[in-house]
Amino acid sequence: MIEESFTLNKSLKGKLPRLPFELIKNEILGKKYILTLNFVSNDESQKLNMKYRNKNEPTDILSFPLSDKEGEIYIDLASSKKEMKKFGRKFDNFIGFLFIHGLVHLKGFDHSDKMEKEEIRYRALFNI
Repeated sequence: MIEESFTLNKSLKGKLPRLPFELIKNEILGKKYILTLNFVSNDESQKLNMKYRNKNEPTDILSFPLSDKEGEIYIDLASSKKEMKKFGRKFDNFIGFLFIHGLVHLKGFDHSDKMEKEEIRYRALFNI
């Protein structure tokens, strides 16, 4: 039996960005890393942000390592649409930007210059 190493869940209406999510995941975390990518509503991201970060507001992205070899990423498309303007990015590009950010967190990096350099390297690789 082959275990899926990438699952994408969407609980919203509308189109998702056309990005090579699984390819990006494999490049950053490896093919064996099990990742679930969830696209969620403002309400869902706010609940998760409150529960896990004690912040009572929606957020564009949350990443949760479940083990050394498994994790979850939650992206709130509505929050992302608001945030993308601050970064001067188009929607699909900003979702890729966030996704790479979440993956680098799952790789074990915390916010730092070293993390930023890692993200820049992957963004360049995927033209994001």
